Amino acid sequence: MMESRIKRLATTLMDATTDKDPLVQEQIYNALCYLGESEPEEILHSCDEYLRQHDKLAYPHRVIILKAMETVVKNNIASLDKSTAKVVIFLASNEMTKSKEVIRDWQQAASSVLVAVGQRFINKVMEEVLTKFQPGILPHYFIVQTFANLSVSNVFGMVPFLNSILGTMLPMLGMAKQDHMKSVFCYALQHFSESIQEYLANLDKAPDPTVRKDTFSNEIFSAYEVLFNSWLQHREAKLRLAVVEAVGPMSYLMPSEKLEEQLPKLIPGILALYKKHAEAFYISKSLCQILEASVNIGSRSLDVQLDALLGTLHPQICAPADPSVPLTVKNHTEVLRCFTVLACSFPDRVLAFLLPKLESSNERTRVGTLLIMRQIINSAPSQMEIKKPFILSSMKLPLQDSNDKVKRAVVQVISAMAHHGYLEQPGGEAMLEYLVRQCALPSEAPKKQPPDADDLTSDSVQSISVNTLFLLSTTVDRMNNVLWPYLLEFVTPIQFTNALTPLCKSLMYLAVKKQEEGENASLLRYDLNGNLPSPYALTTRLLVVSSQPYAGDCRGAAALRLLSVLQYSVHPALEQLWSKRVPSLVEHIEENTEKRLCQKEWEEKLLLFLQETLAAVSDNAWVCHFVTEMCRQLNSYNGFPLEKNFLYKCIGTALGACTSKDLVQKQLQELLETARYHEEAEREGLASCFGICAINHLEETLAKLEDFVRSDVFKKSVGLFSIFKDRSDNEVEKIKSTLILCYGFVAVHAPKELVLSRIEADILKNIFQYFNTKDLTLKLCLIRSICMISQAIYNGGKCGDFVFSRKAELVAQMVEFIKAEPLDAMRTPVRQRAMVTCTYLVVLEPHLSDPDRTELIDTCLAGVLALPPEPGQERDGSGGDAPHKEMLYGDTLSALKDLLKSLLQRNLTPHGLQDMFAHLGPWIKSNKEQERQRAVEVSAALLDFYLGKLNVSTVVPFYNLGVLIALFSPRCSDSLASVRQHAVDCVYCLLYIQLCYEGFARDHTDEMVEGLKALKKGLEEPDFTVLFHTCHNIAMVVGKRVPPDQLMSLLLAMFEGLADPDKNCSRAATVMINSLLKERGSVLQEKVPDIMSIIHSKLQEVDEEHIRKAAQQTVYILASQHKSVVVSSLLGSALPFDSHTCAMWRSLAAEPTLTSQILEQLLEKVNRDVPYKESKCFLLGSGSERIATLLPLAATCALYEIMSAPESGAAVLGLYAPLFVTLLLRVSCTVGVQLPKSLQSRERRSSSLGPAPRSLHPCSCAVETLKVMLARGGSEAVTRAVGSAGGWDLMASPERHHDGVAVLAGAMARHAGPRLPLIVKNLIPTLSSVLDSQRITTTAFFAELLNNNVVNDLMLLETVMDNMTGRQKDPCMLVRMLALRGLGNISSGSPEKVRKHGAKLLASMVNGMDDKDDPHNLVALEAMSSLSKLLDHLEERDIQSMLLHIAIRIRPFFDSEQPDLRQSSIVLFGNLTKFSEDDCEAFFEQILNGLVTLLLHLQDPKPEVVKACKFALRMCGPNMGCEGLCDMFLNHLREDRSLHYGEFMNNVCKHLMQSYPEMLNRLILTNLFYFKSNWVDIRAAAPMFIGFLVLHVDEDHCQQVDLDQLISGESVPTACTAGEQELGVGAGAQPREFGLPSVGLCRAPGSCSTLG
Repeated sequence: MMESRIKRLATTLMDATTDKDPLVQEQIYNALCYLGESEPEEILHSCDEYLRQHDKLAYPHRVIILKAMETVVKNNIASLDKSTAKVVIFLASNEMTKSKEVIRDWQQAASSVLVAVGQRFINKVMEEVLTKFQPGILPHYFIVQTFANLSVSNVFGMVPFLNSILGTMLPMLGMAKQDHMKSVFCYALQHFSESIQEYLANLDKAPDPTVRKDTFSNEIFSAYEVLFNSWLQHREAKLRLAVVEAVGPMSYLMPSEKLEEQLPKLIPGILALYKKHAEAFYISKSLCQILEASVNIGSRSLDVQLDALLGTLHPQICAPADPSVPLTVKNHTEVLRCFTVLACSFPDRVLAFLLPKLESSNERTRVGTLLIMRQIINSAPSQMEIKKPFILSSMKLPLQDSNDKVKRAVVQVISAMAHHGYLEQPGGEAMLEYLVRQCALPSEAPKKQPPDADDLTSDSVQSISVNTLFLLSTTVDRMNNVLWPYLLEFVTPIQFTNALTPLCKSLMYLAVKKQEEGENASLLRYDLNGNLPSPYALTTRLLVVSSQPYAGDCRGAAALRLLSVLQYSVHPALEQLWSKRVPSLVEHIEENTEKRLCQKEWEEKLLLFLQETLAAVSDNAWVCHFVTEMCRQLNSYNGFPLEKNFLYKCIGTALGACTSKDLVQKQLQELLETARYHEEAEREGLASCFGICAINHLEETLAKLEDFVRSDVFKKSVGLFSIFKDRSDNEVEKIKSTLILCYGFVAVHAPKELVLSRIEADILKNIFQYFNTKDLTLKLCLIRSICMISQAIYNGGKCGDFVFSRKAELVAQMVEFIKAEPLDAMRTPVRQRAMVTCTYLVVLEPHLSDPDRTELIDTCLAGVLALPPEPGQERDGSGGDAPHKEMLYGDTLSALKDLLKSLLQRNLTPHGLQDMFAHLGPWIKSNKEQERQRAVEVSAALLDFYLGKLNVSTVVPFYNLGVLIALFSPRCSDSLASVRQHAVDCVYCLLYIQLCYEGFARDHTDEMVEGLKALKKGLEEPDFTVLFHTCHNIAMVVGKRVPPDQLMSLLLAMFEGLADPDKNCSRAATVMINSLLKERGSVLQEKVPDIMSIIHSKLQEVDEEHIRKAAQQTVYILASQHKSVVVSSLLGSALPFDSHTCAMWRSLAAEPTLTSQILEQLLEKVNRDVPYKESKCFLLGSGSERIATLLPLAATCALYEIMSAPESGAAVLGLYAPLFVTLLLRVSCTVGVQLPKSLQSRERRSSSLGPAPRSLHPCSCAVETLKVMLARGGSEAVTRAVGSAGGWDLMASPERHHDGVAVLAGAMARHAGPRLPLIVKNLIPTLSSVLDSQRITTTAFFAELLNNNVVNDLMLLETVMDNMTGRQKDPCMLVRMLALRGLGNISSGSPEKVRKHGAKLLASMVNGMDDKDDPHNLVALEAMSSLSKLLDHLEERDIQSMLLHIAIRIRPFFDSEQPDLRQSSIVLFGNLTKFSEDDCEAFFEQILNGLVTLLLHLQDPKPEVVKACKFALRMCGPNMGCEGLCDMFLNHLREDRSLHYGEFMNNVCKHLMQSYPEMLNRLILTNLFYFKSNWVDIRAAAPMFIGFLVLHVDEDHCQQVDLDQLISGESVPTACTAGEQELGVGAGAQPREFGLPSVGLCRAPGSCSTLG
């Protein structure tokens, strides 16, 4: 089961080999190999079966399977059974030879399988493969290659077959015509030869020990002849190289005599190939093998070939080997082997050839020659033994070579010489000195050299030399006596300083070995070694170099260890001390690093060690010698300032231990004379020396300095110190500097009990005379010296009693020094040192005066904080100087902190703290980053110091907590991370200081305050969201911990932070203000107006968007806690509201609940006060004017601002009806109302300064507020509709306000119906308002609502109608008129309801027409117009009772001067005719009464009246009982038809006289009335009318005409003319004279007599 599963799995994997992805193929291979580990036989059989079954599988996929088989076979060869091996062999053999073409990957894979199986089953493999290797037939390429590889992989199994293989192969060589076949034969011969050599070399292990070289010699030689004589001459380079590779190993097996015979041709032939081939390795390897074979047979031919060999091989070595090309390195190795072979046989001739080459001018020649020298020294020691002196002497020239590559080669030669005893010969010391000199080369890389493959830096020369020296000391035993104690001679000379570490290590190792040999073996024998340095010199040297322990590859530890092993040679008394002290010093070095080590502490340790050493020796003579040696070595260290400085300290220590005062004075004198004063380290060192010496010799030291001051050195004349006679002015300043420094060091080091009394008398006296200087060095030394003197006083035991009388003078001098420093950069440490000095001075008695203290603080702050950014913060191009400057900046800032702490210490109170931050405040808020950074860092240090030193005995108020927290907390979001961190520290300290003042112990821990530390993490990244969240959290902590009495001062100071130049900080201030107000704002009711005023002023000061938004948030927070106060405060703002007040109002729209409450308050203020006051004008007769009251006006403006904010939408929707009603009524109350004079001028002023946001005019303001209310309440459609209809302008018009309201009501009915019930409910009470304007507005609104069916839908009709009916008695005529209009509108709004309320509506209309208080008949006009609209919908019975009354009531209006009245009355009359059927006679009478008027008014000047007359006549026609007349009215009086009046009247009169002749007189009398009409056309029409009547009347009715009446009508000119025409007609005139067609006469001519 298992086998079949593995087989299936293997088959699946092999099926997948067709995948083209190399990664997949690799995984398949690995999987097959993995399976083969567990079941190798199964997998191999599976692979065999698969490949046989898939004969057509492409070879790349077969390769994967074959490689897997090879791996499985290799890994499991030991367990493989014979049958499986046979299967694998047969498969691989077939796969390998299946294609006669060479397919390398496939056939190589199959060959590798055979080779793998051949490791164990060589006979089986050979049995299979030999069947395909038949004599006379050229074999397959890979058959030959497989033989070759088998011979390498299984030497003992394969060699026995080689004889027969060679026998079969030799004839085939001639048959090979193709290069690749020749190459594979060469490959096979090479590997056969190597296998035979290995077999012969291991005969003791071989299966057949009888095999000899002779067995193969003849066959190999035969093959050689073909290869060398034929194939080597081939033009194909690859074939030639294959031949060369084969000939080398073959030469070992050729018969000796044949080889000797061939050498004269063979060697030149091989050498000639160097010119033909760039890659020489194979040639060199073969040549070396041939040379070895030649030497082995004792060939004499080599002698002749030697020059040619040397001449060809030497350039091969001189050509540098490229490490990146491995074959070039291998070639070098083979060529060197050739030289070894030749040197062993011909030493003299080889040396004679090589040594002159060392003098060559070609660098590569010299280097190559030295490499060969090293090779032959190492590989031919016996031949070179007698040549040692010759070789050493020949090395003199290379030792002087400055070329780094040559140096390296020389060092390698010296190393070889040391191993073979050369350095023990005379001249060997020169080699060692050379080696040490190379160790002393500087370790830094030299100038860049041209890029060369073999280019080496001097560092590599130094490192190889160091390694060589150490190896010679530790591994070459014969060198011990050569190196010890000789190497000690190199310890003290200064030029070998860089070599000290390897020297000390080697010497220590050698000394330890010597000690192991015997007790005294390591003692220095000065009698035998006269050149050795003295114990004093060694001790001085090793101690001084230890002062810089990490220089020169950590030479401090090496020097101290060497010093320790030399203890017996230095002084016998030192054993115990040094055995204990030196290891601890070495351990201190090893525990630290160069950066971590405190140099001062280390030097103190070494000086203490020296002091203990001198005490342990306790021999004055030894000490004097030691001092003398140290002084002698001083000049050696002129190029090593740090070491020389330390040596001065050592001299001071040694002088202190010296009991000879004469020697002390002599050496001090000598030091003063020989010092190099222009070097800073030297000045420092000399001063240190004097200071340390003064510990034990104060009198002598001061005396020597006094002599120095009095000498002529400063006068540049010859005197005691004659050595100074040629000094320049500059040098004199340096000498003064040193003198002053010496006094400072003496003061600080000397015993305090002795020196305090000498400070003012002896020390300051000599220092004060040099203060007036501009020399930097002298200035720095003066500062430092004063500082040390102050320290000495401060540290003195009597400090409390010592009054430093010149303290203020010295402080002032330090201030002047600081002021003199430039502010554009920090170039010198003057500031830092002056402040350090002041730090020590200010603590001394007496106290500084307040002005002096202020001057000191301000000067120091300006001198440090105002400096440009540090070198590390910006690229200032300072290069390597930047670290030094950065350190100087850091030290200066530390000095400032320490000084301010000292000053604060003198007044550790809230007042003292406030005073300090009064100076620091402007710097903390600076707009320059570096100034803020330093100021806040200093502040944090001061507050931490204050907290640490605070000791509150009584609970006192920390009165300035709020101001200080406000100063720092906004900085928690500064643009600089460091400022943010320090600002949190400041707030943290301030809150703990507050807790201390509240009575808590100083070690009390407050969890909330401690939380600030955790918040610092959030301030590391400049993510604004995180920063401001952190600021909010800080504000919450502050809010909970700040006492109530500090809260307002904190807020006021925070508001000042809004103007911070750093936007982040101003934002943080806003965040904190708002957080504090949320937390504690509820207790600030009385302060709200002040806060609002501050917010407003800050908005005016700071024009930043984020400030505006935050201020709005602040107002919102305050309003949520104290809304009434906030609203009152804002309403008190000056009108017109400026943009900032508007923004504050808009902030109140943020939250719907609060917004609703504020809107209600504002509505109450709008409604509570009277909208205007009457004011009499001072102009005579101009009446009074209405002046707006301020509170409702301000509240209206406030409403506008709040509702203009989109966020107010929800609140506006909630208060839609009250807002709408209040604002609508506000509009009505402000129509025609003026602004107070003060506001008029202010508005003009604001508009002249810039574009005002809106008009302050009361009505415009109210209209705009109403518009924004509708828009915010979701009624934008209403706003647009009213606007497009011009409604807003109408509403502001005093004459047409009610029309505008009607437009608004209509738009509301159409677009905001659901809002109307509440609006109506809120409006009804205003119908009884004392203000006419409000009643007019409400009535107009209701009137227009009735014009829309929405009131019926909303069940408002009866309510509104009743209210309209109730307004009929209103004292305001316009209200009465609008009420009637509204009732009339029901006909269009709810026509179906008219019938129901007909009687009431009709009564209202009649009452309207009967209105007595209607001088202009406007109410009557509205009543008639409305009644006309209602008639179509009224019940007939309702009208019948009123019909005649109405007809009689409207008759007078037919001739009204007002066209509207004429039109409405006539239309109404026409409409009334519809209801005349039941009372026909009565109404017919009314028709006859109005007929003349209607016909005459067809000539009315107003078209609308003409149109009304046509309508009325058409309506009257059917009721007149004259069909012809009715038809005429219907046909001729159509609205769209023009009328020929004369012809029409002629026909009308004809029908009238035919139907109603008895009416003639009545009609004439009515016409006579119009003879005096105001309208010309009607006056003209009246006589015409009479004329036509008379024309058509029959004779029986003529007597009705009263001629007198007609004549009396002539008094009207136009009527008279018409009367004449009329009479003319009557007298027989022709009708056409009136423009009429001829109709004939209806009377006989005589009939006129009747008229007469």
